[in-house]
Amino acid sequence: MRTSETVTVILPLPPACLSPNRPTGSRGGRMKRAAALKRCRKLACIAVHAEHIDTAPWTRVTAKATFHHKQKRRRDGANFNAMLKGYCDGIVDAGLVVDDDATHWTTLPPEFCVDKELSRVELVIERLG
Repeated sequence: MRTSETVTVILPLPPACLSPNRPTGSRGGRMKRAAALKRCRKLACIAVHAEHIDTAPWTRVTAKATFHHKQKRRRDGANFNAMLKGYCDGIVDAGLVVDDDATHWTTLPPEFCVDKELSRVELVIERLG
């Protein structure tokens, strides 16, 4: 039996310090990165709790990110998906998904859009089982 249910979580763009291409370089850089991850995790947890999803925890999901930037540029989808790790952990912390490992969570290639007024990332999480 396939159960189709989706939730869209809207969050700010992840900070640039979370990019895999951005070296931490120093102790201060590592601390900045850790603080940013903690903030992202908390924001995602709060956003999921605000949705009041009664059917959680979901055992199998797909997640698709749509990044809305103020300027149109070429962007590397793999790097942007990697920057979402804190948000994914926060979604798991909120109890929406059992875990963010490959058995429970499939990440789809991201999309990039232009919104000159509001930069954000929209995570559409679809329940598969």
